[in-house]
Amino acid sequence: MTDSQPITVLLVDDQPLLRMGFRLILEGEDDLGIVGEASDGAEAVRQVRELNPDVVLMDVRMPVLDGIEATRAITASGSAARIIILTTFDVDEYAFAGLQAGASAFLLKDVAPSELIHAVRVVASGDAVVAPRVTQRLLETYVRGAHRPANAAAPRDPLLEDLTPRETEMLEAMAEGLSNGEIAHRYFLSEATVKTHVRRILTKLHLRDRVQAVVYAYETGLVVPSNPDY
Repeated sequence: MTDSQPITVLLVDDQPLLRMGFRLILEGEDDLGIVGEASDGAEAVRQVRELNPDVVLMDVRMPVLDGIEATRAITASGSAARIIILTTFDVDEYAFAGLQAGASAFLLKDVAPSELIHAVRVVASGDAVVAPRVTQRLLETYVRGAHRPANAAAPRDPLLEDLTPRETEMLEAMAEGLSNGEIAHRYFLSEATVKTHVRRILTKLHLRDRVQAVVYAYETGLVVPSNPDY
């Protein structure tokens, strides 16, 4: 056990063997602890309310209440829990819907143990996005396909006017999938300065975390899909 409090995790999947596998992986780490398991979305919502976990690993296809609606209910409740959507395909409409509903990241179910551990730590720290390049591809695919016709302009959110030119640059860089370190390198800034900019952007736009900022940038048309013929 580390000196600080361990990161608490709730496992949500209707397949007991998958939950067992994730439990075995995560409980092998001193700084991670499983506080509960749920087999459907409704049970997940109840357990988040009772157990207040730091991170929820959330399957999308479950009985009673699916993972998307459960994610929406958890984020709407004001819970501080960060949600990682578990999916089978890397470009998946369910994963995109999960990000829209308030999830902080998504992972493939066959993720390597080391990547799962890293993802839980990253999301718990508030420094999502996990697998940013994959997340960017997912967003480009579904924003292009589901939200507006080609060549149609997105409505510009008046909140964007509250951003400084530097903050707008930071938001665009985040939407590219760049990490704080990569943004710092591009703009010759310290990582601490980048973190301050990111925090201010989230506050001004009333966003939960970095992945919500990326979704926002695409949905408001600040960033447009890079390959319209894809």
